Amino acid sequence: QVQLVESGGGLVQAGGSLRLSCAASGRTFSSYVMGWFRQAPGKEREFVAAIRRSGGSTNYADSVKGRFTISRDNAKNTLYLQMNSLKPEDTAVYYCAARLFGEATVTSGSMYDYWGQGTQVTVSS
Repeated sequence: QVQLVESGGGLVQAGGSLRLSCAASGRTFSSYVMGWFRQAPGKEREFVAAIRRSGGSTNYADSVKGRFTISRDNAKNTLYLQMNSLKPEDTAVYYCAARLFGEATVTSGSMYDYWGQGTQVTVSS
């Protein structure tokens, strides 16, 4: 089992940047495929990005491709999401998630086994 704690959210103007972090504890962090998801008010949770155990392969939602970068530091048990050129439509609660079985950077939240509590990102226009 792994415990996940997100941080780094906040209020930023459109065009600005934020870096989210997800600190993991418990089972070996490098055992997990990791992902970021987000949920805006009144909307369903959606996939943002995912990264394989070694960090060698990533996957992004079309809406964030070219603006967001997912990375991980297995030595520090930490997942990151660098968010640049933020838009008001990026406003949401952002969650990190861990997937124990399988190698693919899947986009379905149901394929992830553990979730953090979320961090709020608000982008003002």
